[in-house]
Amino acid sequence: MSVRAYRQIQRRKSRQIRVGSVLVGGDAPISVQSMTNTPTTDVAATVEQIRSMERVGVDIARVSCPDRESALALKDIVRQVNVPIVADIHFHYKRAIEAAQSGAACLRINPGNIGSPDRVREVVQAAKDYGCSMRIGVNAGSLESDLLEKYGEPCPEAMVESALNHARILEDHDFREFKISVKASDVFLAVAAYQGLAEACDYPLHIGITEAGGLRAGTVKSSVGLGMLLWSGIGDTLRVSLSAEPAEEVLVGYDLLKTLGLRRRGVTVISCPSCARQNFDVIKTVDALEKRLAHITTPLTLSVIGCVVNGPGEARETDIGLTGGGNNTHQVYLSGLTDHRLKDADIVEHLAGLVEKKVAEIEAEKAASAPSAP
Repeated sequence: MSVRAYRQIQRRKSRQIRVGSVLVGGDAPISVQSMTNTPTTDVAATVEQIRSMERVGVDIARVSCPDRESALALKDIVRQVNVPIVADIHFHYKRAIEAAQSGAACLRINPGNIGSPDRVREVVQAAKDYGCSMRIGVNAGSLESDLLEKYGEPCPEAMVESALNHARILEDHDFREFKISVKASDVFLAVAAYQGLAEACDYPLHIGITEAGGLRAGTVKSSVGLGMLLWSGIGDTLRVSLSAEPAEEVLVGYDLLKTLGLRRRGVTVISCPSCARQNFDVIKTVDALEKRLAHITTPLTLSVIGCVVNGPGEARETDIGLTGGGNNTHQVYLSGLTDHRLKDADIVEHLAGLVEKKVAEIEAEKAASAPSAP
């Protein structure tokens, strides 16, 4: 079997919707989301946090709108950022209408929780009038009481039933521009719920393991759950929910997608865990390189291996490679071929310079091959 064959993931076929300028579902790339944790009424702080997400590649940002002032503040936030904004709405239908009027690209709302059919109709009409899509967000921790009574506890079947009930309300109002999530903090529950929902409908799915924990534990937990889903082709947009800065969620989300070959952004560093054979300090070098190269968005691979056991083999598969050698002198590879040697003191800046030169060449080739403007 070829390498290309076993790396291919067949994504679930879903309908496509639009969240502002970002397409979700269908053959669109899997988008990466995060959410602000600043008071939405503090426009300056919220804008700066969204910009920090933008710097690491976020596609969609979500902002909580718990009150009228927050919903109205969206108007000032939206015009100062470059990514579409999702308004996070719970229970109060007027907040959804105000958020749509203020420029939200999407409303995160459960239509069954906002009151009478008239209120649902008003929200749907506002979404249609202002070009908003919606996300139905089911959470195992806040399932409807009748479903808990029916099933006895949160379970995949209850979560799927909840999601489809909410979806039916929107369909009854001739509205289908929505995506669905069925999140849980339990990995097995979340994965089973998403698998059931993927079979039951063709709407795009927003995937996530909610309340996953801090940066390290939450990354592991999310990687297990989201990795299982993405590997099986489920997921059109994702958020890695961490008790950490929003930009960290974005970075982990991209690393997940890069690992599975579903999306590439920036420099992918292949590095060894280091051992007594290392001929330079691999851990410090890689840490410094990742920080030094954080501004790069062009996809590129860089291998940093401490000795000759695996170094040459890894270097053959990467754009740029470094293999540790004796006497503080190491081998540099370009496009898989040996190119020149390098001393310890120059490693980080030298490799960063090679990466930046390669990126400039790639971007120049892209520009030269791009069709001319009419």
